[in-house]
Amino acid sequence: MNQPGFQTGAPFALPGRVALITGAARRVGAVIAQVLHGEGMNIALHYRRSRGAAEALCQRLNTERENSAIALDCDLHDTDRLPTLVAQAKAHWGRLDVLVNNASSFYPTPVGTITPAHWDDLLGSNLKAPLFLSQAAAPALREQGGCIVNITDIHAQRPLKSYPVYSIAKAGLVMLTRSLARELGPEIRVNAVAPGAILWPEEEVEEIVKQRIIARTALKRQGHPVDVARAVLFLVRDADYISGEIIAVDGGRLLGD
Repeated sequence: MNQPGFQTGAPFALPGRVALITGAARRVGAVIAQVLHGEGMNIALHYRRSRGAAEALCQRLNTERENSAIALDCDLHDTDRLPTLVAQAKAHWGRLDVLVNNASSFYPTPVGTITPAHWDDLLGSNLKAPLFLSQAAAPALREQGGCIVNITDIHAQRPLKSYPVYSIAKAGLVMLTRSLARELGPEIRVNAVAPGAILWPEEEVEEIVKQRIIARTALKRQGHPVDVARAVLFLVRDADYISGEIIAVDGGRLLGD
């Protein structure tokens, strides 16, 4: 039975809408870009160092659909440049509907080795940049009734040994998600996706460590970046009455020891 006011279909139709995705050249960010593009969105691919990968992905997306992707370089630590990044993304298609704060730094900082530079770098990329980029994007997003999706980490809730500064930064991003949901509503929804064992760090991880992590999940298997991308798609397209929430995409890892 249809209830009063209930409409079938996607509440946030995606074709022609524009998403700015940070760290979109490689890994999870690139898959998020491809999934949103596959649903008809135009994509502004942000990169910092991975110019070749960003331009290759941009070319591939434009081959699939003409004038549907651009690549934009920016050092997210340079706060003064963030409004320009937003302006570039908006200017190309005349709008901005979605911001995905995906870019992240990740490396160990065991207690006893932490430096102010570690703090500034990890907090800068994982927390400061999403805050100031969201602030810069808010006017454009408000015009379209858009949304923000932050990519956090299950270790925002359960700290990762030897990674205290990273875990602190991601915990801050969880609170930023909830704070912005309150600050920017009702026009802008703000949510987050918290991945678990999706991709291993680029530095080598011993196989026994990988198996130990997978064994602690309820599903007993590693996830895939497309699992994260589908969660982002859900929050962008289908979650019209959800804001301030964090979706764990971890195979049930948070249920384990």
